[in-house]
Amino acid sequence: MKRRLFFKNAASASIGLGLTKYSTSGTTTNSSEKDIQFCVTVEENKLQFFSDAIKEPVKIVHIADTHLFRDDDRGIPYKRYSGRMAKAYNQTKHFKTGELINPELAFEAALNFAKESQADLITLIGDIFSFPSEAAIEWVTAKLKEVDIPYIYVAGNHDWHYEGMEGPLEDLRDTWINKRLLSLYQGNHPLMAAYDVKGIRFLAIDNSTYQISKEQLNFFKEHVASNVPLILLVHIPMYAPGKSIGFGCGNPDWGASSDRNFELEGRLRWPESGHSKTTFNFHKAVFSAPNLMGIFSGHIHRFSLESLKGKPQIVSDDNASGGYLDVNFMPLEPKDRSLIF
Repeated sequence: MKRRLFFKNAASASIGLGLTKYSTSGTTTNSSEKDIQFCVTVEENKLQFFSDAIKEPVKIVHIADTHLFRDDDRGIPYKRYSGRMAKAYNQTKHFKTGELINPELAFEAALNFAKESQADLITLIGDIFSFPSEAAIEWVTAKLKEVDIPYIYVAGNHDWHYEGMEGPLEDLRDTWINKRLLSLYQGNHPLMAAYDVKGIRFLAIDNSTYQISKEQLNFFKEHVASNVPLILLVHIPMYAPGKSIGFGCGNPDWGASSDRNFELEGRLRWPESGHSKTTFNFHKAVFSAPNLMGIFSGHIHRFSLESLKGKPQIVSDDNASGGYLDVNFMPLEPKDRSLIF
């Protein structure tokens, strides 16, 4: 598939739950006095955001790293590429209870919670699949149809990767998104799309190769200029000081010298030169965005919370081990305004 086809238009889609614009000022600046003011509370896997920029409650269920491995006869020609990951998560232990579980049960449990709690949105933020199996993708599509809740999907580094298959990561991603994953984007741009839910704009940006393109950076900057409250959804966490190489988007140590798993994962080694300038510029733009309220990601398979320039990044426990996040965006009550203004 030609990569230029992905960049024909940067899709901006509304889930249809109502958009109310919030403007911090007539123009966008990086001055802290123009930032959206908010507070975040965390208790186990429940997060609450409170802000005057939020006009009505929004509940999302955030899912990452399910690593579904369901396959059938259609996968036989690819078994030499899927063998390791097909065995990696056959059975797991629940991250809280220690009870035996498996990815399908864990995914269904998260969807059931979303339905029972009447969530407004489900975010599927990468590595939902261990490899692009048609059977697994069809199973997920059917489960999402059953719960009938709007969802956003963005790919992770395993979703489109058959280990040992030759080619640059960007080309392999384009190929398998087009061949297998395309329906999950619901007609929206696979690498960058915007979804409006009750006045909050969720930006899904695919950084599953660890890098960011110029088109994605420009897309992000355009939405920062809108002044609408933003939530960024990426699979690979943004770099934060003191964090491991898994926080690999904008990490100054990312590159060939720190790539320990390229042979195991059957892919090209990360470049000697490290990140592109565009990727570093994206990192800077993210944490300087005055209307960004948070970043949600996955990839590292454990909960993490860090803050740069007052912008929180929340990483979910892996869904393969039962993890998901219950995230609530709430209007700020008058009695609490003095806490942040």
